[in-house]
Amino acid sequence: MPRAGRGYAPVRAVAALGAALCAAAGAPAHAAGEFHLRVDAAGLADYFPGMLGNGMLATLTARRGTRATQTYMVGLMDRTPGDVARPALLPGWNGIDYNPDPATGAAGWMNRGALTTARFPGYHQTLDLHDAVLTTRYRYVAGARVTSITAVSFLSQTHTHLGVIRLTITPQFSGRITVAFPLTLWRPHTPRFALGRLTGTQVNQALAAHGLTLTPRAPAIPDRAALWYPGTVIVSRRGGSSADRTLWLAGRAAHSLPIALAVAISLPRHAPVRSIRVQRGPQRLALVVRMPVEAGQRYTFSTFASLSRSGWGGGARADLTRVRAARRTGFAVLLAQQRTAWRTLWRADIRIEGDRQAQQVAHSALYYLLANTSPDTGWAVGPCGLTLCYAGHVFWDSDTWVYPALLLLHPRRARSLLNFRERTLRAARARARALGYAGAMYPWESDPYNGTDQTPASARSLSLSEIHVNAEIAIAQWQYYLTTLDRSWLRARGWPVIRAVARFFASRAVYDAKTRRYEILHVTSVSESHGDIPNDTYTNLVAVRALRIAIAAARALGVPADPRWGRIAARMTIPLAPGGGHHLPYQESGAAAAGAAFGGGPLALLFLPALDLRLPPALWRGDYAVAVRPVPLAHFANVSMGILPCVAAADMVGRAAAAARCLGLYLTGGTLKPPFNVRTETASNNVGPFLTGSGAYLQSLIFALTGLRIRHSGLVDAYTAVLPRGWRSLTLRGVQFRGQRLEITVVRGTHGRVRLKRRVL
Repeated sequence: MPRAGRGYAPVRAVAALGAALCAAAGAPAHAAGEFHLRVDAAGLADYFPGMLGNGMLATLTARRGTRATQTYMVGLMDRTPGDVARPALLPGWNGIDYNPDPATGAAGWMNRGALTTARFPGYHQTLDLHDAVLTTRYRYVAGARVTSITAVSFLSQTHTHLGVIRLTITPQFSGRITVAFPLTLWRPHTPRFALGRLTGTQVNQALAAHGLTLTPRAPAIPDRAALWYPGTVIVSRRGGSSADRTLWLAGRAAHSLPIALAVAISLPRHAPVRSIRVQRGPQRLALVVRMPVEAGQRYTFSTFASLSRSGWGGGARADLTRVRAARRTGFAVLLAQQRTAWRTLWRADIRIEGDRQAQQVAHSALYYLLANTSPDTGWAVGPCGLTLCYAGHVFWDSDTWVYPALLLLHPRRARSLLNFRERTLRAARARARALGYAGAMYPWESDPYNGTDQTPASARSLSLSEIHVNAEIAIAQWQYYLTTLDRSWLRARGWPVIRAVARFFASRAVYDAKTRRYEILHVTSVSESHGDIPNDTYTNLVAVRALRIAIAAARALGVPADPRWGRIAARMTIPLAPGGGHHLPYQESGAAAAGAAFGGGPLALLFLPALDLRLPPALWRGDYAVAVRPVPLAHFANVSMGILPCVAAADMVGRAAAAARCLGLYLTGGTLKPPFNVRTETASNNVGPFLTGSGAYLQSLIFALTGLRIRHSGLVDAYTAVLPRGWRSLTLRGVQFRGQRLEITVVRGTHGRVRLKRRVL
């Protein structure tokens, strides 16, 4: 199982570092324009929530900066019978409410009522991607009383159980105030559906019976929100101490793991407190503070929260120990540690000179990947990370779209995604046996905790027949070995997965004596546009790739390979058009492309850099001519995954201008949502933050524009590098490859010639 979180450094050691770290807690040294995403009052109507995360916990941003938001923990799933497993919504820990005039009662609370410019003048909020910190500032007007507000929050990258929020108020009046620090106990979501049993027709009938639709609502409600609802945490015990200024609770995710949460509150040192009491209610547990304030004085309050579950954290008592230690350490030191940790992460970066927007989008995409992954664990990521999209399940997105974007820059995080497949290999083997196959058959939708099949019944056919995911898992494992040449890792972790996948495809392929070739029948196309088809070209080509990888891995380890693997790979049916000028999507399809998924249909995905398929140049050109070039660029731009095949295909066939045009359209397309550059799956469905699309953009920079491929001979300049118009350079800084740390730059030299340079750091 994944590692436990790191404990706190001894308080004395932290204190010894205090002066230097507090200095670091001042103005960040990085360039603000590249990392700071801001919104003011004019942008609130289109506000699409961003995210704070440390790979183990994630929480969404909120416009006020002081309301409790959805928080999710890696691997914590609600497993209510009949439903699919889904992320359990943790109690809200990051709300702080403020009432400048207790005499007004409920009407005076800052977190109630509309967020209007009259009540909240001077509003602006900043998500600092470099430090993973959210800062919100405004003035709060309650009748005649005006207060300047600053709220700062983050999830600690250094202490992964820990979340912190600090509220600073500067009242422009003298009088008594009330500040509340609540733990929000969310009500269970209703209605719930038996998605593990209901067919597609039955799901639609159930939605209609409750007056629900799958229509998206702007700016941030996705089209399947009625089905991607949060799981439930049931709180069984809770308590608090006004003297200790702490709150705690314990419970469990429904039909699943025990969880715990504790908070410690820090109050202003110089202010006399009139009363502190613990307030209990059906949906909240709060610490309520009443105190006098003086006009013009600054008062700072902080909440230090620790969240844990079975197998990661030790329960409520351990959480209380952590939050008390955090309070002693103090906000300033924790913030400095946060900045130091993220500064270390950004040593591996993508730098673009000449296009500020492209640079900012690159940093946004990398930030969301870093916020949702962790080093040296066995956790993969769902298409939208630690959020509700696709119910938090693990798809091929983790191996094919996100993993390659991390591999060269953040290999420890990339390895965690791979380790998930080795960690859940037993479940995949059991599934293959149950379905009558050898080896391992990974689900289309895996439970992120145990790897079991969580595909809804309405999509069960995909889990049975969209089997290309298995080949992509093997390809990803081999790419890590080629990057590191780590035989110990290959023997212990990669080889068991690669071998099991090869055994699966050897049992899944059937021999046609008439054609003397092997076939893979009854599959769903990679673009899901057709089901129950024979010899899907994409599936068969990646299966061949997986079989040949298994042979190469066996050779690297000095162990025997099954001779059937080579025979099947050499004689696999690969559908071609008459004359052999280009592929068909599948056997007897009679068309060059099937549907507009991913922009250009299934053949466009043959160009994915992670696959690194070795096809004759003439065949590449033929596939480009029929499956990519005729498709309007807007089709690629409207699907956030579409950028990668569009850019990579154009580069691979020598059409540099087309690659640059595709990239440029993607920067202005509708899948990039303000104000925090959240990438959504399509322009209209609001599924985000869609890490798959972020990975597609990053791979477009790392592999498609550079032309780099990871092969046995090294990090190869396989295709000509491309630099869009106006870009002076593209630099991959901190690339880790076979024990070296590299800087790789695509630069425009004299006479406009583009070339690629390497430098050992």
